[in-house]
Amino acid sequence: MDLLLSARPGLGCTVVEVSGDLDMATSPQLRDSLQQLIDAGDRQVVVDLGGVGFMDSSALGTLVVMFKALRDVGGRLCLASVQPGVRRVLSITSVDRVVDIYDDVPGAEATCRPRTA
Repeated sequence: MDLLLSARPGLGCTVVEVSGDLDMATSPQLRDSLQQLIDAGDRQVVVDLGGVGFMDSSALGTLVVMFKALRDVGGRLCLASVQPGVRRVLSITSVDRVVDIYDDVPGAEATCRPRTA
């Protein structure tokens, strides 16, 4: 299954909607997309994983690297709408103790600091 990514302005953040499997073949696409947002100045990113049913260790590594990249520039990455199988991977690896996970995108957006001009 191909990976589909789209970014849109959220409430005080950027929401990246992901659909498809996150694996060795597709995780570079996710990394590149998130890096482009960081390079463009985005500092609060919500990754909507509602359309992701499978995630392997390479995708997990990508999320952790991008979490750290945003943290290093004073930003924040969080996850929303995580499906049960993916949530299990995040829990087993204890990533859910570091990266904030929300039941849905509006819940994640509610924790984002408003953008200042």
